[in-house]
Amino acid sequence: MSSQGVGKRVLRKEDDRYMRGKGQYVADIKLANMQDVAFVRSPVAHAKLLDIHIPEPLREQVFTAADLRNAGVKPIVADTALEGFRSSEQPALAEGKVRYVGELVAMCVAPTRAGAEDIAAAVQLDYEEQDVVHEMLQGRQADAPRVHDHWPDNLFLKTNITVNFDGVKDAPVKVSRKIRTSRQVMAPMEGRGVLAYWDSRVEQLIVYTATQIPHIVRTGLAECLGLPEGQVRVITPDVGGGFGYKGIFLPEELAVAWLCMKLGRPVRWLEDRREHIAATANCREHYYEITGYASKEGRLLGIECEATIDSGAYSSYPFSACLEAGQVGSILPGPYDFPSYHCKTYSVATNKCPILPYRGVARTGVCFALELLLDDLAHAAGVEPYELRMQSLVRPEQMPFDNITNKHFDSGDYPEALRQAVEAIDLPAIRERQKKGEPDGRLIGVGMAVYCEQAAHGTSVYAGWGIPMVPGHELATMRITPDGGLEIRIGAHSHGQSMETTLAQVANEKLGIDIDRIKLIHGDTEYTPYSTGTWGSRSMVMSGGAVARGGDELVKRLGHIGAFMLGTEPDKVTVSDGMVHAGDKSVSISQVAHVWYRRPQDLPPEANSGGLEVTVGYKPGRDTGTFGYGAHVALVAVDPECGNVEILDYVIVEDGGKLVNPMVVDGQIYGGTAQGIGTALYEEMPFDASGQPLASTFADYLLPGPTEVPEPRLIHMETLSPYTEFGVKGIGESGAIAPPATIVNAVNDALRPLGATLYVSPVTPHRVLEAIMNARGGDGTGTGSGSKMAMEEV
Repeated sequence: MSSQGVGKRVLRKEDDRYMRGKGQYVADIKLANMQDVAFVRSPVAHAKLLDIHIPEPLREQVFTAADLRNAGVKPIVADTALEGFRSSEQPALAEGKVRYVGELVAMCVAPTRAGAEDIAAAVQLDYEEQDVVHEMLQGRQADAPRVHDHWPDNLFLKTNITVNFDGVKDAPVKVSRKIRTSRQVMAPMEGRGVLAYWDSRVEQLIVYTATQIPHIVRTGLAECLGLPEGQVRVITPDVGGGFGYKGIFLPEELAVAWLCMKLGRPVRWLEDRREHIAATANCREHYYEITGYASKEGRLLGIECEATIDSGAYSSYPFSACLEAGQVGSILPGPYDFPSYHCKTYSVATNKCPILPYRGVARTGVCFALELLLDDLAHAAGVEPYELRMQSLVRPEQMPFDNITNKHFDSGDYPEALRQAVEAIDLPAIRERQKKGEPDGRLIGVGMAVYCEQAAHGTSVYAGWGIPMVPGHELATMRITPDGGLEIRIGAHSHGQSMETTLAQVANEKLGIDIDRIKLIHGDTEYTPYSTGTWGSRSMVMSGGAVARGGDELVKRLGHIGAFMLGTEPDKVTVSDGMVHAGDKSVSISQVAHVWYRRPQDLPPEANSGGLEVTVGYKPGRDTGTFGYGAHVALVAVDPECGNVEILDYVIVEDGGKLVNPMVVDGQIYGGTAQGIGTALYEEMPFDASGQPLASTFADYLLPGPTEVPEPRLIHMETLSPYTEFGVKGIGESGAIAPPATIVNAVNDALRPLGATLYVSPVTPHRVLEAIMNARGGDGTGTGSGSKMAMEEV
């Protein structure tokens, strides 16, 4: 067995250049005669744009929507085929109207960014402010202002799913709640960046951009600029984190690409942190009115939900404005088996920047709503929250299992994951500790959440949505080099997933070539096969599957030539450890390559004419994706005097199928959990009633740091998927899904003796104290009935 293959804790190949400061990001690329761009952005959330006043000496350095329109540049359109979806057109630069603070209005260019910003400051906008849709529930009202004037309301999309719902309303236990998640920003270490120039030698637009989807960006640019795709080359160098934020086609990419052709010189825009936080894109603003139904013994019988999602002003390319709400209805049931379900969703247009996919996408919100509800449902039934979940989870003997919304769970033991997590936290000991009380006066609580993550979504899922990007076969091109090394070309992109290491491990498992001699080439549309990119925890399942299949094909070809060299038949040889073996004789892959490339006279007559280079496509055995899952349990301490929450212990039991590199998986889970802690306790992007963002720096927008993120105790389960190479499942987003529900359930458990509960994230000290005061009747009398966000059990 290889010491570098699948399942081994191999150190990351990428880290050598990163730790030495040798990575190359968009901001590191310098070209001759390069100009920098700064954008004039809308200072208001909703207004008619009457005029743009450009000082006469600066007219050659400022460009507006009219310039792009006259050049035939098309707006960005991300429609879906879902019935009732309303289309929006997002111009690269606003014309006639601005719809959110920070929308691009004009583009200013100068030899330096500072100079471009000075020009932008000199441009004056003449506008007439209009009423603002500052909040999604307000946007649903019939008399709300219209974000898009020609729409009859502010709804991008409504969905409705009903399954066997009539009889459940008479269930003996019923609990209703109103639950809200706050808007967030994604905050990767590197912001967006675009550098474009026109290569007159090859008649091609060259665009360097920090993106997760280089091929999709090329498609978008070609469509909007009216160019053949062969005239557009997108290069994505090292990318400092994505988390979904870099998974769309940006108006800045379109504007800068057009400008470089207009000027005939390289043009660059680098996003600053203020632009990222306040102007470019947000995520995860949900509101749920949700009811759970259970038996008197505490088994889940049904869920009823109305979910509202703030989608912002425009539908983002390619995932569209229905990305979150379109999934909520189908994934809200999570890993539970119950007979009755009803869910309506509303994707609401507001005067805020567009909503984008963020690590976990809709799963984090639905896990938060469902798992908070289940805790309260358990208390209403008089059972431990652990017991209700154990009664209601899909069981291993049911696998593979089609749930109530026809999600096809491929494999797993969900109850065992929860059992192990609860055992590790020692729930009985915590209950005894709660009875005794804490010496420092703090209140402790335990919370849990179970989730599942559909990953590597297939063609059928996205074809049903009808969005501009539908994934099909993922391709990999693999070539044995003349000296016996290996080149792998994939269309997906690595921006923290360690694919240069893990895909080399997959190839090593098949061929035995040392991973130091395996090179991954990605991030350049000129040299890599078409791909819809890196998103949805798909890369190891899809690109890894393609590399594995390509390795199988290379084994056949190497074995055929190697057998001839060894004087035996192809079915008598094996390929491993970088060698072709036949009994006690062997030749190295390097020797076989030497024959193919430099001594073709020594080849067998029937050698494959394709040589030692293959392009292979891959899709899993089923098109419904894989289902990773896990259970999180947290112990927290809440200070009732100041509202602070401290995480005392955190246990994760996760099952991502076969782990290609367990060390990399640990890092993925740790990173996702840190983001989930931020969602639970710190991160919030607030807006005022005029649509102004109230955070624009990291002094306003709080991120958890090392002292706020304890090292979780991580336990791996490995239930193999029956549909994928090696049994792998997607795992990149899983760590971020459950922490908000887990931690807030723990906070509510701690506060339960006070009658205080919270149903909003993040749980800030202010909100904790507010909940306690409300429970005390607002005046310390103890006559209150809980947080304002709570509803009484009915």
